[in-house]
Amino acid sequence: MQRISISISGIRRFSVTSPSPSCASNHVTLAGKKAFSFLDSDQTFPRNYHHQSPLYKVSSFLGSCKSQSNSKSVLLQAHAHILKLGYGTHPTLVASIVAAYRRCNLPHIARRLLTRFLSLSPGVSNTNLVIESLMINGECGLAKKVLRKASDRNVITWNLMIGGYVRNVQYEEALKTLKDMISFSDIKPNKFSFASALAACARLGDLNRAKWVHSLMMTDGGVELNPILCTALVDVYAKCGHIKTSREVFYGVERDDVSVWNAMITGFATHGLAEEAIRVFSEMEGQHVSPDSITFLGMLTACSHCGLLEEGKGYFDLMSQRYSIQPKLEHYGAMVDLLGRGGKVKEAYELIESMPVEPDLVIWRSLLSSSRTYKNPKLAETAIQNLSKARSGDYVLLSNIYSSTKKWESAQKVRELMKREGIRKAKGKSWVEFGGVIHRFKAGDASHVETKGIYKLLEELIQRTKSQGFVPDTDLVLMDVSEEEKEENLNYHSEKLALAFGILKSSPGSEVRIQKNIRMCSDCHNWIKSVSRLLNRVIIIRDRIRFHRFEDGLCSCKDYW
Repeated sequence: MQRISISISGIRRFSVTSPSPSCASNHVTLAGKKAFSFLDSDQTFPRNYHHQSPLYKVSSFLGSCKSQSNSKSVLLQAHAHILKLGYGTHPTLVASIVAAYRRCNLPHIARRLLTRFLSLSPGVSNTNLVIESLMINGECGLAKKVLRKASDRNVITWNLMIGGYVRNVQYEEALKTLKDMISFSDIKPNKFSFASALAACARLGDLNRAKWVHSLMMTDGGVELNPILCTALVDVYAKCGHIKTSREVFYGVERDDVSVWNAMITGFATHGLAEEAIRVFSEMEGQHVSPDSITFLGMLTACSHCGLLEEGKGYFDLMSQRYSIQPKLEHYGAMVDLLGRGGKVKEAYELIESMPVEPDLVIWRSLLSSSRTYKNPKLAETAIQNLSKARSGDYVLLSNIYSSTKKWESAQKVRELMKREGIRKAKGKSWVEFGGVIHRFKAGDASHVETKGIYKLLEELIQRTKSQGFVPDTDLVLMDVSEEEKEENLNYHSEKLALAFGILKSSPGSEVRIQKNIRMCSDCHNWIKSVSRLLNRVIIIRDRIRFHRFEDGLCSCKDYW
């Protein structure tokens, strides 16, 4: 590895004298000395050092530095010690130090250190290591700065950026980086670039950009479709709501790898097409591709979304009896969900009690949700008691269960507890893409530039659907108020605003695609069915649970979700 000398005088200028260190400060300092004692020997370390190497331990120590004043002092001393020992330009340590300075609210030192490192022409391998480490630390902005100022880049450099953005849930930036790679460099994307880009499209549910990435893959002779890319293509079209294209891709690629089959089965499951998932599973067995634990999770999910209780139980038993796959926590969770959705709430609780593994929060929340649907306050209370880290939605569910059974006093007590503990209800959000821009809405939103037109159209649609027989489901507004007030609470849910905007901006007859961060309520579900019939439009909504395709007054979920 190239050794570059960096003076520690710059670090000394920022030194901080810690007045009368506390016990905690002494503890941190001792921990730091212990970590750096590994570097006092004459050992040399390869670039790809083992995770238990001294440099890894130093990186871990730097990662523990927080924003307390004593940590700033320790960090500055630690950095000076690293430079003194000659490890100041080790790429991973540079990234760790930069990230530590950022966490300790010393961004000016972080920027200066990074600029100094890049000015020394560290080479593409070292640059890539810095970018990788920064992305691991969540420092996407600094990684972008390294990319922009680096004198030498290769395809790995770009892939680290694209993949790093995806891992840090910055999907828009990942796709923008792919576009920059194509537009401003002579380096062509490879299969890893496209796999990360497709993952970003899938998370966004952005069909247009998924098609764009797919078309890039096919240009100039195309890239070789390995199992990873085949799986990514099947997955992205399913998650973007285009299950027909997902199916076409699936039957047009090699299907020797189980992951490709899993993507198709899971896609059908999220779209509520259990019969299709069952058919694909049978084809899989016929072609002698052995299912794995993910396959069975997809099958259980498909059965759960369509109310196929006995079929789901059959696949759960098949796992261990024919394929010797022992159910994991997520499989038990899927079974609890299947039983709960099917009205077997007591049986779901009995399964939880008999599980050989400890149930997690997801399982207890599933029981809580089904207890709400089937109005079982006793089991709902049991679920809440087992939620060691109950979220706002859990308390809201319990309050709603009490309200739905007219136990207003108990519901009020839960609301008062939430207020006392500072627990706020998570707000539903919906978004729709138009002209390459994502438009986001929340309930009662008035921040959009076209708010006036949106509300005008929404009011018109509400009146027209009512004239055709739609009746608002006011039972969902679980408050002791008048029917008129309940209707007003329902009228401006985020998905209704997003739909009004989508209809306002799109041409008649075209599909409207909406995404939502939480489960859609039954009032919105029934109203959107009415709108699809009224306007003769296909409306596709992806909520937290699954896809809903509304057409001619019907939904693909068959009112079971």
